[in-house]
Amino acid sequence: MRIAEIYQSDQGEGILTGTPSVFVRASGCNLRCTFCDTPFTSWAPEGTDRGVTEIVQMVRDFDCEHVVLTGGEPMLFAELIPICEELKQAGHHLTIETAGTLYLPVTCDLMSISPKMKNSTPTAARDANWHLRHERVRYAPIVIDRLMEEYEYQLKFVVASLDDLPEIEEYLSNHPLALRERVLLMPEGTDKERLATVTAWLQPECERRRFTYCPRKHIEWFGFERGT
Repeated sequence: MRIAEIYQSDQGEGILTGTPSVFVRASGCNLRCTFCDTPFTSWAPEGTDRGVTEIVQMVRDFDCEHVVLTGGEPMLFAELIPICEELKQAGHHLTIETAGTLYLPVTCDLMSISPKMKNSTPTAARDANWHLRHERVRYAPIVIDRLMEEYEYQLKFVVASLDDLPEIEEYLSNHPLALRERVLLMPEGTDKERLATVTAWLQPECERRRFTYCPRKHIEWFGFERGT
């Protein structure tokens, strides 16, 4: 499994925000989001191929209960199945971060699904091939429903403008299993100023629509830095 980085920090997003966690970041993705904040795992993937035993030992060396398997897209790698099994047997709490386009029968405690909306698709001017490919594969409703059926989950939507909100409402209307209390809306941005601008109108909209506002606390805490 190609790994970009393994590090310990505090979870900055979602219902476990603030929880000390070890992050295992897979390198490789089947999407190319225009706002991707880890391009070193997607647009220009880098990393080292590591075996299951090595990855598990590196995680256990941190002596931290919570582990987040993220990327890129960790569901691309079949090695995720034994990695999760071994970490769970060792007593770890596991979160998997996925776009919800691929399925693997993994063991985890929280399936953190980040559906990719129209705002994620790169322009044809940026990359004509990925413009078409991303738009074709970014939405896999059968996979989304299966993940929600089989796992404890949260749905995290990246919001860049008010125009994104009707699309999210339509998305949820097509997925009756998506409980509103498990839907989190997160501002798009990688710097404090941009996040503050979006938050100013997104947080009131979350209250009005009965969604949970999801800050990107790691950027507030550490800035836009790798290993955080």
